[in-house]
This record gives sequence, structure tokens and C-alpha cells, in this order.
Amino acid sequence: MATQLSPYRLSKARDVYNYFNVFNAISWNLLVGIIITLFALRLGASPTYIGLMGSTFYIALFMLPFGKMLSRRFSIIGIFSFTWILRSICMILAVAAPFVDYAGHRNTALLLIMLGVLLFHLIRGIGMIGNNPVLSLLASGPDRGSYMTQIQIINSAIGMFASFLIAMVLGMEPPVFIFSILLSAGVVTGVISGIVIKRVPEPDRPIDDQGKKLADIFKDALSQDHLKHFIFIFFLVVLVSGVTRTFIVVYAREVFNHNDGLISLYSVFGGLGYLMAGIIVKFLVDRLGAKPLFLVCVILGIASLIPVILFPQSAIDNVTGSILFMVFLFFMLNFGFLGSEGIAQTYFLGLIPAEKMLDMGILYFFILGAAGAIGTFLGGLLIDLLLLIGFSSFVSFKILYLIMFALAVLAVAMQKRMKPLGSLPLSDALEVIFSFRDLRAISLLDKLSKAQDSHEEGRLLEALHDTPSHLAIDGLLERARSPRLATRQDAVRALERLNKISKNAEKALLDDIANNPFTTAYISARILGNNNCADAIPKLRELSRSEDYMLAGESVIALAKMKDDEFRPEMEKIILDSQNPRLKIMGAEALGFYHNIESIPVLLDILRGKDQPPYLRDEVILAIAMIVDTQKKFYNILARYSANNALAATLAADEVEATIEFVNKALNRKKSKDGVFKISPFLYNFQYIVDDYIVNNNGAELSRWILELPEEYSRSGSAVRNVFSQAVLDIELSGNDCLRLLIIHWAAHELRIWAATLK
Repeated sequence: MATQLSPYRLSKARDVYNYFNVFNAISWNLLVGIIITLFALRLGASPTYIGLMGSTFYIALFMLPFGKMLSRRFSIIGIFSFTWILRSICMILAVAAPFVDYAGHRNTALLLIMLGVLLFHLIRGIGMIGNNPVLSLLASGPDRGSYMTQIQIINSAIGMFASFLIAMVLGMEPPVFIFSILLSAGVVTGVISGIVIKRVPEPDRPIDDQGKKLADIFKDALSQDHLKHFIFIFFLVVLVSGVTRTFIVVYAREVFNHNDGLISLYSVFGGLGYLMAGIIVKFLVDRLGAKPLFLVCVILGIASLIPVILFPQSAIDNVTGSILFMVFLFFMLNFGFLGSEGIAQTYFLGLIPAEKMLDMGILYFFILGAAGAIGTFLGGLLIDLLLLIGFSSFVSFKILYLIMFALAVLAVAMQKRMKPLGSLPLSDALEVIFSFRDLRAISLLDKLSKAQDSHEEGRLLEALHDTPSHLAIDGLLERARSPRLATRQDAVRALERLNKISKNAEKALLDDIANNPFTTAYISARILGNNNCADAIPKLRELSRSEDYMLAGESVIALAKMKDDEFRPEMEKIILDSQNPRLKIMGAEALGFYHNIESIPVLLDILRGKDQPPYLRDEVILAIAMIVDTQKKFYNILARYSANNALAATLAADEVEATIEFVNKALNRKKSKDGVFKISPFLYNFQYIVDDYIVNNNGAELSRWILELPEEYSRSGSAVRNVFSQAVLDIELSGNDCLRLLIIHWAAHELRIWAATLK
């Protein structure tokens, strides 16, 4: 099992690794960044030479097996440190190249550059055996993606700054000896980075696979479908990335004739693109996952190739336009393809078990090396071949980038074969990226993870409550386990605003209703009901008799929303037996959700009780209205009555008058006189019967009227008619104006339906 550093030791180790990355990035940019390509071009290097030199970066990765053999005898950190120092020292060969060129031996100078770069990368390849184990150790925990992207941000920020300084130095086409000074500074910072890395803790060395042969590693990888598909997609992306970014420098110099200083300035914008990709990925990766962000970066890289393919030759001489075009190209290529390489490693680390990290890490860099080496070398040969045939530099690069465009599109087309690893689908990820609400939720979650006190937590949780997003689920669940009650309540309330909850959230809410009565359990019960979580039904049934009346009430409502009809009779008993008005109210609401006519007598029994609070009476009446499907229209009547109890007779008269007017208009349009003849007596007597009931409290005539309503025109059915015909005669219910208004409204509603259905 891999060693898990304590939070303090992990923080210290990450600080050391960050310092290492600063010096390493400076050294890289001063030794083998864009500067070495410009140096070679200054000495007259051909595209094939540039392609071959670029391929050494990738060829070096085939040295990883030697690093693995050394790791059996020496510590991984020791190998890492020694090779980083030695590789920098090897670049002294390139430092000497300007002096050799000054002596008149240009080919020898180019050879020294090539040897220096080759040795640099070969030795680096040996040392990179420690890269994945170190990253796996330091990037442990839920912030794996964001930490790895932080490393990318450091590298890109340093690279951008170094490119800017190089652009300032090379801007006026200085003597070639200036390259010796810049390279010497790179050697010094490289040696420092090798010393700093010694302070990083030694990662675990896998035991099971130490004797595994390279062929067995490949066989193991190719036997796993998801890993096999990723390898192929990754190969294509790295090939395209290596070619497009390596030859963009040659493209700027050979096609647009821009000088070293201007091209170095473009690389500043390239670094800015990589930095922006890192910042965006760091912000999103732990919420969206690595896969969709990898694909988004590749798609952006593809989009950046389209202008190269379509760029008109006539626009080359436009200085301003060509400069802006190259700025855009450097920025987008680095943002897209270099950003995709960075996030690909995060995806790979999530795909591989920790015990296979060393061997599969070798595989990863082999694929990286093979794709990059093949692409850059063949790309250089293709350019030289096209030039030899007679194509112009402009057309030659257009053909090269068209081929890269096709390969990148093929990689994206295969993305469905990649394992999600818990990531959002690409379409959902794009929806989040373009959603202000989701982006704000992610920002709030990041702030919440850094909150220093409970008051700040509360403020951020309140903001999350007002910004519902499914991306916030994991962060809210973490806060729902807080030792502070107010924080737990705020977190659970924020979960309630979500349209959908995850399985993890459902499990956490089930634990909450079981273990936290009188605190947050009632909110969790409500959420489970709103999200139709059927697994919660047995526990909610049990909790419907909880001493926590809020939990009991929310439990019965949740069961009703999930249409647990089997439990409805038991629910009716609970409501009738309870003396708690709030539980009775919630129970009445629950029975309303069932829309079951058999529950109306139970609700009427509640109204028969003495000294019932007005708010309980109103809720029961609304529940009955919901069952007979007249709640929406009746609610306004009830609201007006609650505001002024003296309006009962007036509201009843209004209902009758409006119904008579509606029915008469409907009858005037009917062709059949038979139907009109049947309904007319009911309509004619309706006003008199209602007046007798509402003014004189005499429900006998209304009871007969209700029972005589034809079955074929009624939507409520005979059961409702029987219940209401008895209710208007019930002395205990006769003084309940709300119930009388509901029955009158229902009767009017029945008349309207009858008139509307006549032909």
C-alpha cells in the first residue's frame, strides 16, 4: 500500500517540489526551450535538423528502463537529483558552440548543439523514472487534479517570464555569443534544481512489478481496453502537439521572416496560453474530471489549426495582421495541445493503480516519446521533401498542418472509448463551462475549502444555497459532517436546492435521518422525498412515528410524494392519533399528495375535533381540495376568506353567479337539446340551494342535489358525492365556513365540467 503523507508533511513536500519546479522551469527555458531552436536557426539549421533536435526530447523517454534498473539499487530521489544535475552540465557543449562557430566551424557548432541537447534529454530520460512516483505521492487526496495543474501553472508562468526576457535580449539580433550567456544561466539553475529535489520524501517503490520486462508491461497495458484506447488517443494528440508546436517557430521564421526577438515574444503568448489552460483546468478539474477537460483542450487545439490551413498568402506581407496571427497561433496551440498533454497525465494517474505506477509510468513516457519523436522527425523530413519537390514554404507548412488537423480530429472522434473515471460527459462539462451559476458554485466551493472559521463557512454555504449546482454535492456533503450544527444545517439546506442528488448524497442523507433527529434529519427526509429515493422508504416508515415531530411529519410527506400507497392507512392512524398540530398539518398535506378519495373521511374527522387551530383547519381543507383536484382555483377563495371571515356568503354567491354565467354561455353553443334539458333543472335550483346552505345552514337540499348529479358527467365519482352529501348534513361540520365554501366550489366545478362536456 502506498505511503500516505500526513497533511503537514505533504504540505512541506509540496513546497519543496514547487521550489524545484521554479528552478527547473527557468533551466528548461534557458537550455532547451525556444532559445535552442532559435540558436540553431541562427546557425542555418534545416527543418530536418530542427525536427531531429525536437525528437530528442521524446527519444530520451526510451531511457526510462535504464532508470528502472538503477532504481533497484539506488533511491528514486537520488537518481532524480543526480540526473538533473548531470543533464544540465552536458549542455556546456552547447555553451561552447558560439565559440566554435566564431572559429569558422559552423557544422561542428551545430553538432555540439545537437550532442548537448541529445545528452541532456537522454540523461533526463533516465531521471524521469521518479517523475510519476513523486507526483503520485504529492498529488494524493481529493485535490490531485488541481495540484498537478498548479505545477503546470508554475512551469508556464516561469516559461512565459523567461520567454519575455529572452525576447528582450534577442530583440535587436545581438551577437551569437549572447546564447552562451543565456545557456550558462540555464546550466546553473539546472544544477540548483537537482540539489533542491533531494529534499522531497522518497516515494514507495512498487514490489510486485520490479522484475517485469518491457514487453510484459506493454502486453499488460494492451490487455486493458480502456488503457489501450487511451494510449492510441494519447499517441495521436502528442504527435500533433509535438509537430505543431515544434515547427511553429520555423513557420514564423521561414514563412513570415520574423526575427528571433519577435518569435521569442510570440513564445511569451504561448506561455500565457499554457498558463491560462493551467488556471482554467485547476479551477475545473476536481469538479468536472480530467477526461472532458482533456477533450476540450484538444478541440481548442484543432480550432487553432484551421486559420493556418485557411490563411491566405496575400496576407503575409501585412505586418500587423501577420504579427496578430502569430500571437493568436502561439497562444492557442499552447493552450490547446500543451494543455491537453498536461491534463492527460492527470487522467493517466487516475487510470493506473498505485502498485503499477512505476511500470505504467514507463509505458506512458514511451508513448509520449514515440509519438513526439516520430512526429517531429517525420514532420521535418516532410517539410524538406516538399521544399525539394518545389512547393513553397507557405504551401509546405499548410500541408503539414492539414495532416495534423486530420489526426487530431480522429483522436477526438475516439473519445467515447475513454473511461470516464467519474468525470462528467463532454456535453455536461461544456454546459458547466458556459454556465455562470455552475462556475460561481465552483468558485464558492474553492473558497469554502479554504474557509478559516465557522462564520465564513456559514456565509459561503448560504451563497451556495442561493447558487444551486450539482457540482457542489461533494463539497456540501463534507460540510454536512461538520461538528458545528449551524454548518451542518446550512450544508443540508443547500443540498435541498439541487434538482438531483447523487448516490453518495442519498446514502449520506439516509445516515442523517437515522442518526441526527431533532437537528438536520427532517431536512434530509424532505430531500429524500423530493428526489424520489425509493431506498429510503423502509426507514421513512419507521421514522413516521419518531418523537421528533418535524422528522415524523417530513417522513410522511416524503412517503406520500413517493406514492407509498401501502403505508397510507398507517399514516392516517398516525395523523388521527397525534395531538401535535404541526404533525397533523404535515399529515394532511401528505394525504393530499395521494389524491386518494378514501382519505377524505379521515381529514373530515380532523375537522370535527374541538378547538382546532385555524391554520390546521385551512391545511386540512386544502388537502381535501387537492384530493378532489380543485386546489389551484379554490386556494384564492380560501385566501380571501382568511383575510376576512365575513365574506363567506359573498364568496359563495360569487361562485354561484360565475358558474351560472359560464354554464349558460356553454349551453347556448350546444346543438343537442337533450343535454341542455337535463342540466337546466340543476342550474336553475343551484342558487337557491346554495343560499339555503350558506345563509340558513340547511344542507338537506344541497345533499339531494349532489346525490342526483349524473355519474357520466362527473370527474370526482360517486365516492366523493357520497362523502360531500353526508358532510353538508353533519352538524359537527356545519359551522365550518371553509368546508362549506369548498363543497360549494366543488359543486360549481362539477356543473362547469358537465356543461363543457355536452355536445
